[in-house]
Amino acid sequence: MLPRTMSRWSPETRERARRILARYPEKRSAVMPLLYLAAAEDGHLTPEGMEEVARWVGLTPAQVQSVASFYTMYKRERTGRYLVSCCTSISCMLLGADEVLAAVEDEAGVPAGETDDEGVITVEHVECIGACGGAPALQVNYELVEGVTPDTARELIRWLRSASPEAVHTDEMQELFGTRRSFDWAVPERVGAVGPFPAFEPYGTTDGNP
Repeated sequence: MLPRTMSRWSPETRERARRILARYPEKRSAVMPLLYLAAAEDGHLTPEGMEEVARWVGLTPAQVQSVASFYTMYKRERTGRYLVSCCTSISCMLLGADEVLAAVEDEAGVPAGETDDEGVITVEHVECIGACGGAPALQVNYELVEGVTPDTARELIRWLRSASPEAVHTDEMQELFGTRRSFDWAVPERVGAVGPFPAFEPYGTTDGNP
């Protein structure tokens, strides 16, 4: 276990890290969830955060960085409080995703791949997010909204700025800004994402009680 004096993480994050590590017989297998924990601690993955993960799992910083650089969901640059990911894959594209993305970029005031000056909105275009039946679709902090139109996309961006929700919930955003769903959602969303990383409770990235 990492000596307390070596860690730069908060006591809460260290405790979450210990609980995550306890789930894995081999410490190095925890590198991916700990990377999300590091992102939640700093707002995005920093070199210091990756070095911290390396110490916890017994790898070199280069080995940890090789994992972080392979997967696009590990953001290694400044990311806004709300990451808006617009699907532009084939089903969404055929049903107007390009127009939805253009509306998001225009309303946010930044092109895809960039973050606004206030650090509120980051826009990106992504490949298939598994919602072809509800295309065009987007995600906010990986929380899904299906059947988005250019107009509702603009409303969504305005809502994020004005309401500044502490956590974003897919059910709430679908009700406010979505239309057609790929299927009926049977299980209500209990928690929502509190930052630009997936809302998995053990990582401390939700508004639940991890």
